[in-house]
Amino acid sequence: MVGKHESGGIGAGTGVHTNTGIGTGKGIGAGIGAGALWGLVFLAPQLAPGFTPLQLSAGRYLAYGLAAAVLIAPSWRRLAAVLAWRDWCALAWLGFTGNILYYVLLAQAVRGGGVAMAALVIGLLPLAVTLVGSREHGAVALRRLLPSLALGLAGLACTSRQSLATLGRDALPGLLCALGALVSWTVYAVGNSRRLAGLRALSPHDWNLLTGVATGIEALLLALPAFFPHLLPAGVGPDAPVHAAADWLRFAAIAGGVAILCSIVGNGLWNVASRALPLTLMGQMIVFETIFAAGYGFLWERRWPTGLEAAALALLVAGVASCAAVHRRDGRQPDG
Repeated sequence: MVGKHESGGIGAGTGVHTNTGIGTGKGIGAGIGAGALWGLVFLAPQLAPGFTPLQLSAGRYLAYGLAAAVLIAPSWRRLAAVLAWRDWCALAWLGFTGNILYYVLLAQAVRGGGVAMAALVIGLLPLAVTLVGSREHGAVALRRLLPSLALGLAGLACTSRQSLATLGRDALPGLLCALGALVSWTVYAVGNSRRLAGLRALSPHDWNLLTGVATGIEALLLALPAFFPHLLPAGVGPDAPVHAAADWLRFAAIAGGVAILCSIVGNGLWNVASRALPLTLMGQMIVFETIFAAGYGFLWERRWPTGLEAAALALLVAGVASCAAVHRRDGRQPDG
């Protein structure tokens, strides 16, 4: 395709990112910022208890798509000129796995097993992404990352002791949904990082907005079963509870807030980090979503963390610091 930017598919790219002009320090800072915003996602199902996971997902990503379309409109012609068909296919795939499917599964996991259980399973994302990244060509050897992974797993073990002890058989569907969300977002994180490594004609912000447009279009397919199940044949769509006008306004505010803070700003920061850092370090950045989600949970419950919970958070932070130190000594990233 003449005039189009030719990049590899979802599997393109390597584990070692070239110097993009974004220092390691700024990349890590962007990853921390993304985690701080993404942690808010775990509160959304609690703030809108009367709405289904499908409604939460459709509302959030319709708002994400609308906001992204408005923001990207002035640059649309320029962006369309550098995108090939394979790039649009990648955007559709990433929007589905990293946004719609992930959030439906996460919301159902929170409803079925609670915030603590969902956060625990999603907390395995750093391990999953780092293991995949360690197999990339030129990546830091896995054996050198074992101390940081061990610290992270120790932190998760501290948080899981009480959470898993209180789970009953009725929480099994929620646990399975959490595991599905783990797989879905791992696929997204790896594919998105590889894609960004080969798209030098676009900024991380542009890619995030394009992903938002693709996600918003896909979310239209969710709108009918989510908000108008009575228009579907009997037994096809889920039952939708009746809500007052005030409830819908609250839902719209929550969906819009999550879309702006978590998707527009949070995903944009994540893309900045993804372009600056290798997968083996990017995986550790996901820890901050767990850390901030736990912190917001403590604020929501109006309590201080227990000794075990505080130890867990300290171990998670130590794991990230250890991983960053390995990459700094390895010399694969410019000093921040």
